[in-house]
Amino acid sequence: MAHRHEVIVVGAGGAGLATALYAAREGADVAVVTKLYPTRSHTGAAQGGIGAALGNVEEDHWEWHMFDTVKGGDYLTDQDAAEVFAKEVIEAVLELEHMGLPFDRLPNGKIAQRRFGGHTKDWGKAPVHRAAHAADRTGHMILQTLYQQCVKHNITFYNEFHVTDVIVEDGVAKGLVAYELATGELHLFQAKAIVIASGGFGRIYKVTSNAYTLTGDLQAILYRKGLPLEDMEFYQFHPTGLYPLGILLTEGARGEGGILRNALGERFMERYAPTIKDLAPRDMVSRAMYLEVREGRGVGPKKDHVLLDLTHLPPEVIEKKLPDITEFSRIYLGVDPLKEPVPVMPTAHYAMGGIPTTLWGQVIQDENNTVVPGLYAAGEAACVSLHGANRLGTNSLGDLVVFGRRAGIHAARFAKDADYHELTEEHLGESRERIERIKNSAGKEKVAALRAELQQTMMDNASVFRTGGLLAKQVEILKELMDRYRNISIDDKGDAYNTELVEALELGYLLEVSEALVHSALNRTESRGAHAREDYPERDDANWLKHTLAYKVADGKVTFRYKPVVLGRFEPKARTY
Repeated sequence: MAHRHEVIVVGAGGAGLATALYAAREGADVAVVTKLYPTRSHTGAAQGGIGAALGNVEEDHWEWHMFDTVKGGDYLTDQDAAEVFAKEVIEAVLELEHMGLPFDRLPNGKIAQRRFGGHTKDWGKAPVHRAAHAADRTGHMILQTLYQQCVKHNITFYNEFHVTDVIVEDGVAKGLVAYELATGELHLFQAKAIVIASGGFGRIYKVTSNAYTLTGDLQAILYRKGLPLEDMEFYQFHPTGLYPLGILLTEGARGEGGILRNALGERFMERYAPTIKDLAPRDMVSRAMYLEVREGRGVGPKKDHVLLDLTHLPPEVIEKKLPDITEFSRIYLGVDPLKEPVPVMPTAHYAMGGIPTTLWGQVIQDENNTVVPGLYAAGEAACVSLHGANRLGTNSLGDLVVFGRRAGIHAARFAKDADYHELTEEHLGESRERIERIKNSAGKEKVAALRAELQQTMMDNASVFRTGGLLAKQVEILKELMDRYRNISIDDKGDAYNTELVEALELGYLLEVSEALVHSALNRTESRGAHAREDYPERDDANWLKHTLAYKVADGKVTFRYKPVVLGRFEPKARTY
């Protein structure tokens, strides 16, 4: 089956839908190819809010938001991206409101805002109310609102289609190959412009807030093709995952006044970030929690977690402003946050790194910002380097809308003057071979067992704290897992809804992105943001104030190039809060 659309977006989360909507508004014929029904996308799980300097509760300025983003990113953030973002996210939030997004309101009718980690006023002097929210279901509301708009604009959706190949020939993007889950057929898609908005890859870790579908498919597909992945060593662990499940409890809980406590009942964040305490950036809070546990102040029979205490807050604040997380802790742990503190520990949450792009979402292939014509990326799959070495809470929802919109507008304008490229049945060959090989294999390895091993070893050797020794060990483990992956077999040989085949393909993607992450982490001999090397505890601006571009040469063999960080009005300084 062949399909043809001017702009094709891969992924129907916040970034994909924003891209599709703005491309359609530019007059392009737009389609979205997604492995999930759109409103099931992972943006729907985002709870806390979308940060913008609206100044509805107290004085705020986009310059302060930009400063917090750069400082939060440990000065690896490209400052031109942070500036575009801090300005345009204000407009983006108001546009969402005009589309009908049901934000919480202040008594005067304006959009309500809450505090959030790392967001400050007056260049870091005190926390600020900046996160616009719809209870603790903000991502869900953004997703629903954008999807309704896409339906209104008659955008074509290919739901439950798994992209298996991006056709890039002579340095130009020409189309896609996708596997239709319902029939097992491969489809060919012709496009003038392709936008990758396929989300993150938290499923490389055992404890994660990410849905089962977040397997880094498109990052891996482009990486195999010789395109680079940028800053993959920076992976964020969110401090408050429900222990031991990893289900997320929003930072909004701390924004509303929640306090982290150790076994002694101490508010331990006072030791690590005296000014903004529990609202320090996520990388710092996650490390503080691990240190408390490591030093014997953990809670429970195994002393292996800490507590999030909301019991001092008025019950109506918890029930009204944080209804979802209250329900989560009651359902999954049998803990009532009104009456007792909730057990929490960091959970793998967000990739700062990904497919490198320009400020307009154009995918670049080297340190000179050489563009791949017709190829774009936005959202968590992309790295415009807004987030640097550590993303601030709320900045991902802002990122989706701001850079999704920019990618959509640019892609539509590019498509106006571009031609379609000839594609033939032969372009299906590589995907067909891979699928047939898995289906016909008589190998002894099982997907679930390999995936469990990958997730456990990544957790042990490449998570919150890292050392050269552990990362080198993980390099060897990944090589061995990749060898064993060639030997996997599946029991389901059918065509319709073959989820076992899909999981086998996804395991391949997980292995690829893990390889890029671990090699990049071993290569960066400093600590910065979410990348904490215990053997190199200091940030090293002299040698490492630069972006990593990781290129795959062969399994287990990765080469690096480097791209300068775009500096600007904020000089790199030590990060204290």
